[in-house]
Amino acid sequence: MINFLSLNYLHILTASPPHRVTASISPFLDSLHILTASILILLLGYIGVPLWVWSLYFLILLAIFNPNIWVLVAFSTILLILNIPILRQKIITSPLMYGIKTLKILPKISDTERAAIEAGTVWVDGEFFSGKPNFQRINSEPYPQVTPELQSFLDNQVETVCQMVSDWEIYQRQDLPPEVWEYLKKERFLGMMIPQEYGGLGFSNFAYSAVMTKLASRSFTHVATVGVTNSLGPAKLLLRYGTPTQKNDYLPRLARGEEIPCFALTEATAGSDAASIQSEGVVFKGGDGKLYIRLHWKKRYITLGAIATLLGLAFRLQDPKNYLGKGKNIGITCALIPTNTPGVIMGRRHDPMGVPFYNSPTEGHDVVVSIDQIIGGVEQAGNGWKMLMQSLAAGRGISFPATCTGVAKLVTRVTSAHSVVRQQFGLSIGKFEGIEEPLARIGGLTYLMDAARIYTAAAVDKGEQPAVISAIAKYNLTELSRQIINDGMDIMGGAGICRGKRNLLANIYTATPISITVEGANILTRTMMIFGQGAIRCHPYVYAEIAALEEDKGKVDKDLQKSSLSPFPHLFSVSPATIAFDTAFWHHLGWMIRNTFRAIFLSISRGYLAVSPVTGATAKYYRKLAWASATFACLTDLAMFMFGGSLKRREKITGRFADILSWMYLGSATLRRFEAEGRKAEDLLFVDWAMQYAFAQIQQGFTGIFSNLSIQPERQQNPNKSSLSLSPRHLISASISLIIRSLGNILAWWWRMNPIGTMPSDTLGSQIAHIIQIPGQQRDRITAGIYIPVAVDESLGRLERAFNLLHQVEPILKKIKNASHEGKLPIQKPELLISAALHAGIIGEPEVELFCEAQFARNDAIQVDSFTLEEYMGNKGSIVAQNSQTKELTQIS
Repeated sequence: MINFLSLNYLHILTASPPHRVTASISPFLDSLHILTASILILLLGYIGVPLWVWSLYFLILLAIFNPNIWVLVAFSTILLILNIPILRQKIITSPLMYGIKTLKILPKISDTERAAIEAGTVWVDGEFFSGKPNFQRINSEPYPQVTPELQSFLDNQVETVCQMVSDWEIYQRQDLPPEVWEYLKKERFLGMMIPQEYGGLGFSNFAYSAVMTKLASRSFTHVATVGVTNSLGPAKLLLRYGTPTQKNDYLPRLARGEEIPCFALTEATAGSDAASIQSEGVVFKGGDGKLYIRLHWKKRYITLGAIATLLGLAFRLQDPKNYLGKGKNIGITCALIPTNTPGVIMGRRHDPMGVPFYNSPTEGHDVVVSIDQIIGGVEQAGNGWKMLMQSLAAGRGISFPATCTGVAKLVTRVTSAHSVVRQQFGLSIGKFEGIEEPLARIGGLTYLMDAARIYTAAAVDKGEQPAVISAIAKYNLTELSRQIINDGMDIMGGAGICRGKRNLLANIYTATPISITVEGANILTRTMMIFGQGAIRCHPYVYAEIAALEEDKGKVDKDLQKSSLSPFPHLFSVSPATIAFDTAFWHHLGWMIRNTFRAIFLSISRGYLAVSPVTGATAKYYRKLAWASATFACLTDLAMFMFGGSLKRREKITGRFADILSWMYLGSATLRRFEAEGRKAEDLLFVDWAMQYAFAQIQQGFTGIFSNLSIQPERQQNPNKSSLSLSPRHLISASISLIIRSLGNILAWWWRMNPIGTMPSDTLGSQIAHIIQIPGQQRDRITAGIYIPVAVDESLGRLERAFNLLHQVEPILKKIKNASHEGKLPIQKPELLISAALHAGIIGEPEVELFCEAQFARNDAIQVDSFTLEEYMGNKGSIVAQNSQTKELTQIS
């Protein structure tokens, strides 16, 4: 029966007319064609193929569906125009440039902004803007180790200067002691970055960073004093721009400390907007026929200003009679002013948070110096802003990241020891989950910060001037150190807030806002510099597009003046600027298409479609970074298209972009450290914590962007307008805003459902907290490179001794506890059974002595300072004398 039915059905099929077979197969073939075409589109989009491949693909696709001949001709003509550069430039690109300039889609760049953007170089930050980071390149960048020569300097000269005076003593004196000043000069601390040929130490940026890290763990005053002489002071500018005569004259004296330098930039009306300085210098010819500059200035916040002998000054140079041949308004210029020059007013100081480093105002009235005092000579007149931006492009990423890493390592050391030594409710406080949580942050962030410090310093030593990366390092490491010191103060409790020589964190806590504020206030750095400059400078095409548009600037007006026949004579002309824009724009368009496809697919696959350069536990983090980069690059283009030139004023949005970019870099630096140090298994917990924390911050940045993605319609900008008076243009704008806001809400929902990262788990945090509370190699490695005194009269030395003794006692207590479980001793706390355990022969006399020594050390370590009323009310000199005598007696004994 079945065979009969099958044969019968086959007979009917074979007997069917041909058109019926075709009709039944055609829908299947059409579906197959559509599916194949869709898969190819997705594949080509994800790979990112050039324009001619897309054109060929769509032409073949159109031919498959057998279109009308005129449709095929029209489509072929469009593809021909797109693929022949001269036709594309005349018919499409030139009118497009006109429209972009008219609508102000791309931001306008001022001269000061251009100087800042061009000051630095694009380093690995460009990889994150590409949407497809080259991790092989990122992991091949240098990651230096401490050399024997540098280690010797750290173990000897730096160790000695740390031993010479404590932070508490510096605060009581309100200055470094004279012998410390002399030692800093003698051992060339003030000339670490000056080459040996000029009498300096010739240190690399990495070596300088290592020194600053150790000094920071002793006192902020050390780093403030040493930093300005090596980082952004006159020496740095002289090395880069000075004339041979200036270098030979000043650099040896600066290296020996015979000259104390400072640099004066900030004014009352020119802080973050430093380019608006009002200080002025006027060129004039003296009676001897030589050229001079008459200067007037009023500066503030100048580190070392009160005691400086050589003042670097930024001012606006005027040349009314054009003696220099550069016009009347030459611009910002930098010069060297000996502070003993008549008219220079020094000697006053600010009081920044009570931190006793010299920070001062300075004034100059009718100060006359030779024209030769311009740094770099007359040739560099007017180039001061460029000089400063180029110096900051590299220097900003060295001093404060090193300082903050030193602070982080010190806090790690102090809080981990205190969490063991301090007991409450019969337990070390480190065993409480409430303490574990901040301890985990401290340990995990310290690992990450040290990675970023070394990675950034190595880039500068390589010759890079990574302006955006330096801004990322300065902003994030200062903010993370603020988080760490806040956590540290919470853990220390009362011991953290009672000032005195025993307190290790209070002075750091009060000094923290200084690093947040100087060398670019953090709010400005985040909202304007990291992404504001990065989106233009690090983007593969945007800066080239802006440069081409600006080169073409003014041609429309000139053409209109020349021709009365056409109102748009410029629309179809091709200039070199048009060719440059055409090259950048069409590559940019293809790049946008690729990143859009990559962002979608990597989001759906949670990054698994990306290729990792490594295998093992960290491979997933590389894939997620690729996912983050593709989404970041796609959103960057969307934001620039949506907001155009007004994007720089949307600081809440740019701040979130800055956060995403920052944490992609910090995560990459963490992974680079893990690879460079040999993929140590014991470090993997720290890598996991740091990377999970980084992706949680990236997640927060993306959801923040999506949730606030909207173009504000004009009615909201002008609430006085009635809804009835809205023009069609306003209604269109409001409709577009609604669509974009809805899309943003959908994407925000998707990212909440499919997050790129979440905060580290409690279990992982507990493991981190546990590790740093155990003495040994792992804890030492995380806090390597800081000053750790061994003398018990030093607060940290006292705390470390108690910490180590208590860990030595743990086996004794465990032995007593086991004896209690076996019935040999009563069930009580082991600490209360020491005598009984001794009498029972469970422990011996040496163990009892060790236990008593540990308990005495614990009790001593948790004490805080107190003062007599006389001492507290101002007799600080006696306190310093008393501390010095105690230290001398201890050293003698």
